[in-house]
Amino acid sequence: MGPLRVQLDVLHELFRWLRRERTWTVHPGIGRPDPVGRARTHAERLASRDGYFAPGSVIRRVGNTPVTPFLGGGTALLLQVAHPLVAAGVVQHSDFHRDLWRRLVRTLRALYLIAYGTKAEAEQAGAIVRAVHAHVQGVTREALGRFPAGTPYSATTPELMLWVHATLVQASLSAYQRFAQKLTPPEEESYYQQMALVARLFGTPATVIPRTLSEFREYFRAEVEHGDLCVTPPAREIASVILDARLPAPMRLLAPAHRLATAALLPVKLRRAYGLRWGPLHELALPVAARSLHIGAIPVLRIASRVGPPRRALVA
Repeated sequence: MGPLRVQLDVLHELFRWLRRERTWTVHPGIGRPDPVGRARTHAERLASRDGYFAPGSVIRRVGNTPVTPFLGGGTALLLQVAHPLVAAGVVQHSDFHRDLWRRLVRTLRALYLIAYGTKAEAEQAGAIVRAVHAHVQGVTREALGRFPAGTPYSATTPELMLWVHATLVQASLSAYQRFAQKLTPPEEESYYQQMALVARLFGTPATVIPRTLSEFREYFRAEVEHGDLCVTPPAREIASVILDARLPAPMRLLAPAHRLATAALLPVKLRRAYGLRWGPLHELALPVAARSLHIGAIPVLRIASRVGPPRRALVA
Protein backbone atom coordinates (compact mmCIF):
# COMPACT_ATOMS: atom_id res chain seq x y z
CA MET A 1 0.00 0.00 0.00
CA GLY A 2 1.56 3.27 -1.14
CA PRO A 3 1.73 6.56 0.78
CA LEU A 4 -1.07 8.15 -1.28
CA ARG A 5 -3.39 5.22 -0.57
CA VAL A 6 -2.63 5.48 3.13
CA GLN A 7 -3.35 9.22 3.11
CA LEU A 8 -6.66 8.62 1.34
CA ASP A 9 -7.57 5.92 3.86
CA VAL A 10 -6.91 8.39 6.66
CA LEU A 11 -8.98 11.08 4.93
CA HIS A 12 -11.84 8.65 4.63
CA GLU A 13 -11.64 7.89 8.35
CA LEU A 14 -11.55 11.60 9.21
CA PHE A 15 -14.49 12.24 6.92
CA ARG A 16 -16.48 9.57 8.71
CA TRP A 17 -15.59 11.28 12.00
CA LEU A 18 -17.43 14.38 10.76
CA ARG A 19 -20.60 12.61 9.71
CA ARG A 20 -23.24 12.68 12.39
CA GLU A 21 -24.81 9.40 11.28
CA ARG A 22 -21.55 7.53 10.78
CA THR A 23 -20.57 4.33 12.55
CA TRP A 24 -17.07 2.99 13.11
CA THR A 25 -15.56 -0.15 11.60
CA VAL A 26 -13.47 -1.41 14.44
CA HIS A 27 -11.34 -4.31 15.59
CA PRO A 28 -13.25 -7.60 15.75
CA GLY A 29 -15.11 -7.80 19.02
CA ILE A 30 -15.44 -4.03 19.44
CA GLY A 31 -18.51 -2.06 18.47
CA ARG A 32 -20.82 -5.08 18.25
CA PRO A 33 -24.21 -4.43 16.67
CA ASP A 34 -27.08 -3.62 18.95
CA PRO A 35 -29.98 -6.07 19.38
CA VAL A 36 -31.63 -4.91 16.14
CA GLY A 37 -28.52 -5.84 14.17
CA ARG A 38 -26.80 -2.54 13.43
CA ALA A 39 -23.98 -0.60 15.03
CA ARG A 40 -24.74 2.57 16.95
CA THR A 41 -24.65 5.87 15.13
CA HIS A 42 -22.50 8.67 16.46
CA ALA A 43 -25.62 10.56 17.56
CA GLU A 44 -26.68 7.53 19.58
CA ARG A 45 -23.25 7.26 21.13
CA LEU A 46 -23.33 10.93 22.11
CA ALA A 47 -26.49 10.26 24.10
CA SER A 48 -25.39 6.90 25.52
CA ARG A 49 -24.99 6.34 29.25
CA ASP A 50 -23.52 2.83 29.34
CA GLY A 51 -19.88 3.91 29.05
CA TYR A 52 -17.36 5.56 31.33
CA PHE A 53 -18.49 9.08 30.42
CA ALA A 54 -21.90 10.75 30.45
CA PRO A 55 -23.60 12.77 27.71
CA GLY A 56 -22.31 16.32 27.85
CA SER A 57 -19.09 15.34 29.62
CA VAL A 58 -16.13 17.51 28.72
CA ILE A 59 -14.20 14.67 27.11
CA ARG A 60 -17.12 14.05 24.74
CA ARG A 61 -17.42 17.73 23.91
CA VAL A 62 -13.71 18.10 23.18
CA GLY A 63 -13.72 14.98 21.01
CA ASN A 64 -16.84 15.94 19.07
CA THR A 65 -15.14 18.34 16.67
CA PRO A 66 -12.60 17.85 13.86
CA VAL A 67 -10.61 20.75 15.32
CA THR A 68 -9.18 18.62 18.12
CA PRO A 69 -7.56 15.84 16.05
CA PHE A 70 -6.81 17.85 12.92
CA LEU A 71 -5.26 20.91 14.54
CA GLY A 72 -3.90 19.14 17.63
CA GLY A 73 -2.80 15.79 16.23
CA GLY A 74 0.41 17.01 14.60
CA THR A 75 1.46 18.81 17.78
CA ALA A 76 0.86 15.68 19.86
CA LEU A 77 3.03 13.58 17.53
CA LEU A 78 5.88 16.12 17.51
CA LEU A 79 5.74 16.36 21.29
CA GLN A 80 5.87 12.58 21.58
CA VAL A 81 8.91 12.07 19.38
CA ALA A 82 10.74 14.96 21.06
CA HIS A 83 11.51 12.29 23.65
CA PRO A 84 14.46 10.39 22.11
CA LEU A 85 13.31 6.98 23.29
CA VAL A 86 9.80 7.49 21.89
CA ALA A 87 11.32 8.55 18.57
CA ALA A 88 13.53 5.44 18.59
CA GLY A 89 10.49 3.24 19.14
CA VAL A 90 8.56 4.87 16.29
CA VAL A 91 11.48 4.57 13.86
CA GLN A 92 12.39 1.01 14.76
CA HIS A 93 8.90 -0.45 15.09
CA SER A 94 6.97 1.11 12.22
CA ASP A 95 7.34 2.08 8.60
CA PHE A 96 6.67 5.62 9.75
CA HIS A 97 6.90 7.15 6.26
CA ARG A 98 3.73 5.23 5.45
CA ASP A 99 2.34 4.34 8.85
CA LEU A 100 2.50 7.53 10.90
CA TRP A 101 -0.95 8.86 9.99
CA ARG A 102 -2.48 5.39 10.28
CA ARG A 103 -0.95 5.26 13.77
CA LEU A 104 -2.69 8.54 14.61
CA VAL A 105 -6.01 7.22 13.30
CA ARG A 106 -5.65 4.06 15.41
CA THR A 107 -5.03 6.23 18.48
CA LEU A 108 -8.05 8.39 17.63
CA ARG A 109 -10.19 5.29 17.20
CA ALA A 110 -9.18 3.97 20.61
CA LEU A 111 -9.84 7.38 22.19
CA TYR A 112 -13.21 7.52 20.43
CA LEU A 113 -14.32 4.14 21.75
CA ILE A 114 -13.23 4.99 25.28
CA ALA A 115 -15.06 8.33 25.21
CA TYR A 116 -18.24 7.25 23.42
CA GLY A 117 -18.35 3.48 23.67
CA THR A 118 -19.68 1.09 26.25
CA LYS A 119 -17.45 0.11 29.13
CA ALA A 120 -16.75 -3.21 27.40
CA GLU A 121 -15.75 -1.41 24.19
CA ALA A 122 -13.53 0.99 26.12
CA GLU A 123 -11.80 -1.77 28.02
CA GLN A 124 -11.15 -3.81 24.91
CA ALA A 125 -9.84 -0.75 23.05
CA GLY A 126 -7.45 -0.17 25.93
CA ALA A 127 -6.40 -3.84 25.90
CA ILE A 128 -5.53 -3.63 22.20
CA VAL A 129 -3.36 -0.57 22.78
CA ARG A 130 -1.62 -2.32 25.69
CA ALA A 131 -0.98 -5.38 23.53
CA VAL A 132 0.62 -3.26 20.80
CA HIS A 133 2.81 -1.44 23.32
CA ALA A 134 4.02 -4.74 24.79
CA HIS A 135 5.89 -5.46 21.55
CA VAL A 136 7.56 -2.05 21.24
CA GLN A 137 10.93 -2.50 22.90
CA GLY A 138 14.56 -2.52 21.88
CA VAL A 139 17.80 -0.57 22.20
CA THR A 140 18.86 2.68 20.60
CA ARG A 141 21.15 2.33 17.58
CA GLU A 142 22.89 5.67 18.07
CA ALA A 143 23.34 8.33 20.71
CA LEU A 144 20.11 10.32 21.03
CA GLY A 145 20.20 13.34 23.32
CA ARG A 146 21.54 12.24 26.68
CA PHE A 147 20.89 8.56 25.86
CA PRO A 148 23.96 6.68 24.54
CA ALA A 149 23.76 4.06 21.82
CA GLY A 150 22.55 0.79 23.26
CA THR A 151 20.10 2.35 25.72
CA PRO A 152 17.16 -0.02 26.25
CA TYR A 153 13.63 1.32 25.82
CA SER A 154 10.11 -0.06 26.13
CA ALA A 155 6.72 1.45 25.37
CA THR A 156 5.55 0.00 28.69
CA THR A 157 7.99 2.09 30.73
CA PRO A 158 5.75 4.16 33.04
CA GLU A 159 7.67 7.39 32.41
CA LEU A 160 7.34 7.03 28.63
CA MET A 161 3.67 6.10 28.91
CA LEU A 162 3.09 9.20 31.01
CA TRP A 163 4.84 11.43 28.48
CA VAL A 164 2.77 10.09 25.57
CA HIS A 165 -0.38 10.60 27.63
CA ALA A 166 0.76 14.12 28.52
CA THR A 167 1.13 15.02 24.84
CA LEU A 168 -2.48 13.99 24.16
CA VAL A 169 -3.78 16.06 27.07
CA GLN A 170 -1.68 19.11 26.24
CA ALA A 171 -2.38 19.10 22.50
CA SER A 172 -6.11 18.41 22.75
CA LEU A 173 -6.71 21.03 25.45
CA SER A 174 -4.63 23.60 23.57
CA ALA A 175 -6.27 22.97 20.20
CA TYR A 176 -9.83 22.91 21.52
CA GLN A 177 -9.46 26.06 23.58
CA ARG A 178 -7.59 28.02 20.95
CA PHE A 179 -9.69 27.05 17.94
CA ALA A 180 -13.07 25.84 19.23
CA GLN A 181 -14.21 27.06 22.64
CA LYS A 182 -12.71 28.14 25.95
CA LEU A 183 -13.26 25.92 28.96
CA THR A 184 -13.79 27.14 32.49
CA PRO A 185 -11.19 26.09 35.09
CA PRO A 186 -13.57 23.44 36.54
CA GLU A 187 -14.17 22.11 33.01
CA GLU A 188 -10.44 21.93 32.37
CA GLU A 189 -9.96 19.99 35.60
CA SER A 190 -12.83 17.67 34.71
CA TYR A 191 -11.31 17.00 31.29
CA TYR A 192 -7.95 16.27 32.87
CA GLN A 193 -9.45 13.78 35.32
CA GLN A 194 -11.39 12.09 32.51
CA MET A 195 -8.23 11.80 30.43
CA ALA A 196 -6.46 10.29 33.45
CA LEU A 197 -8.97 7.44 33.25
CA VAL A 198 -8.11 7.06 29.56
CA ALA A 199 -4.43 6.83 30.49
CA ARG A 200 -5.15 4.07 33.01
CA LEU A 201 -7.12 2.11 30.40
CA PHE A 202 -4.10 2.43 28.10
CA GLY A 203 -1.97 0.93 30.87
CA THR A 204 -0.33 3.98 32.43
CA PRO A 205 0.09 3.27 36.16
CA ALA A 206 -2.06 5.55 38.31
CA THR A 207 0.92 6.16 40.58
CA VAL A 208 2.79 8.17 37.94
CA ILE A 209 -0.14 10.29 36.73
CA PRO A 210 -0.20 13.79 38.28
CA ARG A 211 -3.21 14.05 40.56
CA THR A 212 -4.49 17.45 39.40
CA LEU A 213 -4.30 19.64 36.31
CA SER A 214 -2.07 22.04 38.22
CA GLU A 215 0.38 19.25 39.03
CA PHE A 216 0.19 18.08 35.42
CA ARG A 217 1.09 21.52 34.10
CA GLU A 218 4.08 21.67 36.42
CA TYR A 219 5.17 18.22 35.23
CA PHE A 220 4.79 19.22 31.58
CA ARG A 221 6.69 22.49 32.06
CA ALA A 222 9.52 20.70 33.85
CA GLU A 223 9.79 18.06 31.12
CA VAL A 224 10.02 20.70 28.39
CA GLU A 225 12.49 22.91 30.25
CA HIS A 226 14.65 20.44 32.15
CA GLY A 227 13.68 16.89 31.20
CA ASP A 228 14.97 14.35 28.70
CA LEU A 229 13.38 15.96 25.64
CA CYS A 230 15.71 16.55 22.72
CA VAL A 231 14.78 16.98 19.07
CA THR A 232 17.03 14.36 17.47
CA PRO A 233 17.54 13.51 13.77
CA PRO A 234 14.90 10.74 13.96
CA ALA A 235 12.43 13.25 15.45
CA ARG A 236 13.14 15.73 12.65
CA GLU A 237 12.64 13.01 10.05
CA ILE A 238 9.29 12.11 11.58
CA ALA A 239 8.36 15.81 11.72
CA SER A 240 9.03 16.12 7.99
CA VAL A 241 6.49 13.36 7.36
CA ILE A 242 3.94 15.21 9.48
CA LEU A 243 4.52 18.68 8.04
CA ASP A 244 5.78 18.16 4.50
CA ALA A 245 3.97 15.09 3.21
CA ARG A 246 2.18 15.68 -0.07
CA LEU A 247 -1.56 15.50 0.49
CA PRO A 248 -4.27 14.50 -1.99
CA ALA A 249 -5.58 17.51 -3.91
CA PRO A 250 -8.88 17.98 -2.01
CA MET A 251 -7.03 18.06 1.29
CA ARG A 252 -4.47 20.69 0.34
CA LEU A 253 -6.96 23.46 1.12
CA LEU A 254 -6.75 22.44 4.79
CA ALA A 255 -2.99 21.83 4.95
CA PRO A 256 -2.06 25.42 5.95
CA ALA A 257 -4.28 25.22 9.04
CA HIS A 258 -2.72 21.91 10.06
CA ARG A 259 0.85 23.13 9.60
CA LEU A 260 0.32 26.51 11.26
CA ALA A 261 -1.51 24.99 14.22
CA THR A 262 1.15 22.31 14.71
CA ALA A 263 3.82 24.99 15.03
CA ALA A 264 1.69 27.38 17.07
CA LEU A 265 0.76 24.85 19.75
CA LEU A 266 4.29 23.62 20.36
CA PRO A 267 6.25 25.11 23.29
CA VAL A 268 8.60 27.79 21.96
CA LYS A 269 11.70 25.80 22.91
CA LEU A 270 10.60 22.75 20.90
CA ARG A 271 9.29 24.82 17.99
CA ARG A 272 12.76 26.32 17.62
CA ALA A 273 14.43 22.93 18.04
CA TYR A 274 12.35 21.58 15.16
CA GLY A 275 13.36 24.59 13.08
CA LEU A 276 9.81 25.83 12.63
CA ARG A 277 9.60 29.53 11.87
CA TRP A 278 7.09 31.67 13.71
CA GLY A 279 6.49 35.38 13.56
CA PRO A 280 3.80 38.07 13.39
CA LEU A 281 2.66 37.03 9.91
CA HIS A 282 2.19 33.43 11.03
CA GLU A 283 0.23 34.65 14.04
CA LEU A 284 -2.04 36.69 11.77
CA ALA A 285 -2.50 33.85 9.30
CA LEU A 286 -3.37 31.23 11.91
CA PRO A 287 -6.95 32.38 12.78
CA VAL A 288 -7.81 32.66 9.09
CA ALA A 289 -6.44 29.19 8.38
CA ALA A 290 -8.24 27.75 11.41
CA ARG A 291 -11.55 29.24 10.24
CA SER A 292 -11.00 27.54 6.88
CA LEU A 293 -11.12 24.23 8.73
CA HIS A 294 -14.48 25.07 10.30
CA ILE A 295 -15.89 26.22 6.96
CA GLY A 296 -14.25 23.76 4.62
CA ALA A 297 -13.63 20.55 6.50
CA ILE A 298 -16.91 18.80 5.82
CA PRO A 299 -17.18 19.50 2.05
CA VAL A 300 -13.46 18.94 1.43
CA LEU A 301 -13.39 15.65 3.29
CA ARG A 302 -16.57 14.62 1.48
CA ILE A 303 -14.74 15.11 -1.83
CA ALA A 304 -11.74 13.18 -0.55
CA SER A 305 -13.96 10.34 0.62
CA ARG A 306 -15.25 9.77 -2.90
CA VAL A 307 -11.94 8.19 -3.80
CA GLY A 308 -13.27 5.19 -1.94
CA PRO A 309 -13.16 3.71 1.52
CA PRO A 310 -10.23 1.64 2.76
CA ARG A 311 -10.41 -2.00 1.78
CA ARG A 312 -10.01 -3.11 5.35
CA ALA A 313 -10.38 -1.58 8.78
CA LEU A 314 -7.38 0.16 10.28
CA VAL A 315 -6.72 -2.00 13.31
CA ALA A 316 -4.04 -1.74 15.96
